[in-house]
Amino acid sequence: MSDLMDPKRELAPEWPASAESTEAGAASNLKESGGKPRRPSYLTRNLTTGSIAGNLWLLSWPQMIEATLSVVDQLADLLWAGSLGAVAIAGLGVAQTYTQLIQMIRRGLDLALRAMVARAVGAGKTDLANHAALQGLTLSIVYLVVLCSAGVAITNGLLKVIGVSDAVRAEGVLYMRVQFVAVGIMGLRITGAAILQSAGDSVTPMKAVVTSRILHIVLSPFFVFGWLGVPSLGLAGLALANSVAQLVGCWMTYVPLFRGESRLHLRVREYRIDLALCWRLLKLGLPACVAQAERGFAQILLIAFVAPFGNVALAAYSIAKRIEVLAHAGNMGFGQASGTLIGQNLGAGYPHRAKQTLVWALIYGSLLNTALGVMVICFPTPILMLFNQEAELVSLGTVWLQIMGLAFIFMGPSFVFQQSFNIAGDTMAPLLITLIGFWGFQIPLAWLLPSFTGLGVYGIPWAILISMVVRITLFVYYSFSGRWLNAKVI
Repeated sequence: MSDLMDPKRELAPEWPASAESTEAGAASNLKESGGKPRRPSYLTRNLTTGSIAGNLWLLSWPQMIEATLSVVDQLADLLWAGSLGAVAIAGLGVAQTYTQLIQMIRRGLDLALRAMVARAVGAGKTDLANHAALQGLTLSIVYLVVLCSAGVAITNGLLKVIGVSDAVRAEGVLYMRVQFVAVGIMGLRITGAAILQSAGDSVTPMKAVVTSRILHIVLSPFFVFGWLGVPSLGLAGLALANSVAQLVGCWMTYVPLFRGESRLHLRVREYRIDLALCWRLLKLGLPACVAQAERGFAQILLIAFVAPFGNVALAAYSIAKRIEVLAHAGNMGFGQASGTLIGQNLGAGYPHRAKQTLVWALIYGSLLNTALGVMVICFPTPILMLFNQEAELVSLGTVWLQIMGLAFIFMGPSFVFQQSFNIAGDTMAPLLITLIGFWGFQIPLAWLLPSFTGLGVYGIPWAILISMVVRITLFVYYSFSGRWLNAKVI
């Protein structure tokens, strides 16, 4: 355990040459300067040696910035929606629940792709990593085209089925249709980011996200309010600004991959559909897809439970969900970085380093989420008033946020466990634990507590809190079994 607590961040040697990487050639992956090859340090560092804590930070800090900016972007949307009123906030929250469901299910494919690319890179099989990346991209494109097109076609019915008011549906329908398009473009960018990150490059995706998020924030008021002669689209303007910004981010993500400016080099001329490998990716990703899908459907059911309490309750729920995404931001960085390091170390044959990586990620994630949870518990009213000052919303939302602040403390390590196990290739255990947490506890309690206790609408955040405690307990128990270290990926 001595290297586990080593504070030194030593530089590791270059990745060893392999038959697969040799074919790519130095010319495609190296920039020449004065006749000498030169590469950024984040592309050359061997993540299976050196300081585990240092490697974790190297991969996680760009992903934390990326995730945080995504949250800032969503909070900015919430601020603009807040200026349009509580009904607009409710419309935004309901519509985003559906559009995010598509992303959540697709992430199962990304997790399988991350697992395979990380293992292949750790084992020095760069050609296999390139080939798997192209197959994963193919699956993602097919999925997004089908699901996003269907979403645009049946938007109105999706809003009707959960029983929101006519006013909320009128606000959300056009926004939701345009956002389905934005989600398709975003999904392609995220798949490209997953390929780069699992190969050890977290910086390039971060640059793409920084650019796209700033562009989204800058463009939003022009499309929402009709500044400088631009048509005023109201809530739908947020989705249009997002679509334009995601196109730019997508381009910035894929240029390095197809030009060979990353550790991997995707070549169109070498592309062929590999049905066997696609099937392996689907088999590996299916449990994660199901876990994400049932989580998304659970969120839709929660909205159905909140809706009878009125638009103000829906607005409070929407604000709490945006802050919950902020709680996930740091842990997404730690979880995905931990999963990548675990995958590469298992591919290189170092299970002891994989276990120590998980410990470090849990320590960092727990500290981060505890700080956020305490802040939300202590200052719920000022946080709510950033988005809307309506007295009824602030009154209801204050208690809601205080309960959710407790839940945020448990969300951090739970998310790290889930991401780490999934990218290690063990996707079945997180699925079962998620099923138990959501459908065994959260959904039943979200119906029972408001209906049969004096908690009213506050029974819903209490149900979320209890579910999080159950999930973290099961994850801790399973981690000690060590079975997640033996998952077969390549």
